[in-house]
Amino acid sequence: MSAPVVVIGAGVGGLSAALRLAQSGFSLTVFEARAQAGGLASGVCYEEFSFDAGPYILLDQPGLAWAFERLRLDLPSCLPLLPIDDVYEVESADGTRVRFYSDLEKTAAGFEKQWPGSGIRYRNFVHRMERISRALRPMLQVSRPSPLAMVRTAAWIHGPFLLRSLGSVLADSRLPHPVIEAMAIWTHVAGQTRNQAPSPLAFVPALMHSVGSYYPKGGIRRVPQVLEQAAVAAGVRFCYSTKVNRLHTSNGAVTGVTTSTGEFVPAAAVVSNSAALHTYLNLLDVPPPALAARLKQLPLQSPGVCAYLAIRGRINPPYLAFKLPDPEELCRLLIRASIMDPQVQDGWSPARLLAPMKYEDAERLGPAGQAQHLDRLLEEDWWRKGLEVRVLAKRTAQQWGDEYHLYANSMNPVMTARFMRQGRVAHRSPCVKGLYLAGSSTHPGQWVSFCAISGVLAADCLIADLG
Repeated sequence: MSAPVVVIGAGVGGLSAALRLAQSGFSLTVFEARAQAGGLASGVCYEEFSFDAGPYILLDQPGLAWAFERLRLDLPSCLPLLPIDDVYEVESADGTRVRFYSDLEKTAAGFEKQWPGSGIRYRNFVHRMERISRALRPMLQVSRPSPLAMVRTAAWIHGPFLLRSLGSVLADSRLPHPVIEAMAIWTHVAGQTRNQAPSPLAFVPALMHSVGSYYPKGGIRRVPQVLEQAAVAAGVRFCYSTKVNRLHTSNGAVTGVTTSTGEFVPAAAVVSNSAALHTYLNLLDVPPPALAARLKQLPLQSPGVCAYLAIRGRINPPYLAFKLPDPEELCRLLIRASIMDPQVQDGWSPARLLAPMKYEDAERLGPAGQAQHLDRLLEEDWWRKGLEVRVLAKRTAQQWGDEYHLYANSMNPVMTARFMRQGRVAHRSPCVKGLYLAGSSTHPGQWVSFCAISGVLAADCLIADLG
């Protein structure tokens, strides 16, 4: 069947939705405000090096494999994944170091050596999280998990787990405080506390030790590149450097969009991979009042600040090095890209220094304050030891917002425990007929795999309605 469909945004979610729809016989056009596909998962080049712009690790290979299978793509052949053996280390302010390997026994042995008795507790915790994660995974593969679906898959047994926070789940492990801090390091990236974060974040160690952590050959940026190539081959039309300024409706149903060129493009349906908040609050000609009011209350996630580096010297694993400078501060992160992607020019290799920021702090500091914050991080000693460093480029939260057309300089709402319990933003709009949404706010977080899954599910909702 052929029907005019518009996709707003060529991020991973938009690309997945476009490919799925094209494979189902729909004619469609993707409008992308930037000059290339990929959104925050795209790549950038500075001097002789290419970098991932945003994401830096694949922690959910099964999720990405599920999405690629639905898109008729063979993940191993079109996107080889390199396993990361020495995954990450967290250094606390007092110098305590906690190291995570893909090998569970090696990781547990390291904990046991530092804190006798912690090795078996860590193994037990990981095995328990693995069982729960496996039971709940089917819920990631449906658009709106219903009570009936949870009963059918026996996932209802873990309902009480889903009502808890990450903090309470980790406290039950009875592991040493430094280990708990290190397992919860991913909450820093979202600028939230352990007690705000949802319980499924406790699955990260289980995924790391069971299915593994990966770096796609060529970088995370290869994910959208593969999807874009497949979409073009399937007949999808892309209009780059063309922003959608308005989403038009009539009698509560989508009629089309107006682009930055002033053109009105009629559409029977629209899939928006622009932020859900931006779609509802800024693009719709008539925002739905009740939904708009609820969305405005959601806490936002800042992209933080980032420096793209060339480094020379002895570069040792692990791939990711986190630093917790102070209990009141968020972490810093050095990504040693050359460990997985050996680009070497005259002894220089690429690396990235990232620092998440609480959204409120980033907005309070403004562009100048954000730049000063990044400059201070670049002068810290913990990551520079034994290295020569060249700063190739810098990016503040404001620059992320400007360059990637982010809603309110944010990476969508923070996936807090409360947000997850209330329900993610629906793939099928409950108030605008013909509007579908893809992207991280429609799934449990910012992971590339979740964005790919969201695009498939949004497209499936559209196909069910119009196919």
